[in-house]
Amino acid sequence: MTWLWRSASPKRTLRRPDVRAIDMPDRTVFRSLANLGIAGNACLKRITSAPNATDTAVIRAFAGIPALLEQAPALILCGRTLDCECLLGPIDHPFHVSIRGGRIIDLTPAPVLMRAWRFSYRASPAAWAEYWQPVPRPGWHDLLALTKREEATLEGDLHPFMTHLQYFKDVLALPRLQHSVVPA
Repeated sequence: MTWLWRSASPKRTLRRPDVRAIDMPDRTVFRSLANLGIAGNACLKRITSAPNATDTAVIRAFAGIPALLEQAPALILCGRTLDCECLLGPIDHPFHVSIRGGRIIDLTPAPVLMRAWRFSYRASPAAWAEYWQPVPRPGWHDLLALTKREEATLEGDLHPFMTHLQYFKDVLALPRLQHSVVPA
């Protein structure tokens, strides 16, 4: 263990403690690490593929969910006690969603700097495409079935999600009512 500072010796009790330099590794190793940091920035960026037609359609469908929810007053009534911030959508392009009184008041594409969320439900674009079919196949018909198939992830504080599970199932199934939203 290397110490970054040492206390004053008994001879120098009135002076500030001496500060020692951090022990540096071999300079050749340090230079190679520094060069990796400068030249390796491209390697550290998240590698994502260019969005295809399914990804674009899923993103467009998620952006339309608040308008579809406003046309379903019974569904808003079911979520009237729900107030939360969550992260929903495709794995690569999720949305920060603010829900107040069962209404989606804000839907912002992620990442948003310093934006907190209580839980996250994200699935692959292929899973959303299957989920939004007019009659989904078994195993693709339910949010929890998608997590069981490992096509979706559910993380964070699950209490608001589980207490309003039917609300979230119905809200996230709203694009299913629009036929041919997402290509199969």
